Amino acid sequence: MAGAASPSSKTVMITGVSRGLGKVLALEMARRGHTVVGCARSQEKVQSLQGRSPPSLRRELPLPGTSSPPSMWCSSDARVRDLARLLVETNLVPDIVVNNAGTINKNRKIWEVPPDEFDSVIDINIKGTANVLRHFLPLMIEKKQGIIVNMSSGWGRSAAAEVAPYCASKWAIEGLSRSVAKELPIGIAVVAVNPGVVNTDMLASCFGSSAGLYQTPESWAPKAATMILSLTADDNGASLTI
Repeated sequence: MAGAASPSSKTVMITGVSRGLGKVLALEMARRGHTVVGCARSQEKVQSLQGRSPPSLRRELPLPGTSSPPSMWCSSDARVRDLARLLVETNLVPDIVVNNAGTINKNRKIWEVPPDEFDSVIDINIKGTANVLRHFLPLMIEKKQGIIVNMSSGWGRSAAAEVAPYCASKWAIEGLSRSVAKELPIGIAVVAVNPGVVNTDMLASCFGSSAGLYQTPESWAPKAATMILSLTADDNGASLTI
């Protein structure tokens, strides 16, 4: 069992924790003693995180059967709403939310991207982020404090061929974050964060074997956690890079 949380311990909600950056970031936050609410579509993969977290911190990672629902589609407004209600009821309103859940289209020219694949990128990357903002910002405003990190991309500030849907979604995240930042009261911040180039499955889908030339998720996670934990209300509206 975990010991008592330190005064500096935070509740951190991370979407998309079943793999990639979300997974390693959740484990790193838990390792540092923060309470992590992990959300993902796959119940099995989320549950596996409990076994991966440090033994003394396993109860600090709310997973299916404890604090968080068995599965969460952040593109479903109803599920995000229900999660927000659950966290209020269990006194786990997040201090920090990381909108990490995302997907990318297969490398194709825009006229070759199937409609359902395009819709999936928009639904998860944009609508999923908007759903979290809709239901969690009011909770933070009520507490008069909170940080929301919207994961962007280098392709949210530049462009590349054959990933137009993904680029469009991440440019949208940049604009959404800056616009919402102007609507917030003092004490709350929404920040767009480019994670940098990391060797994940998503990168491999674009770069193939060349993805192996870039940093691993495990080497990225400590840097990301340190940066995210250092964010303050003064960073509201910023576009940052890890």
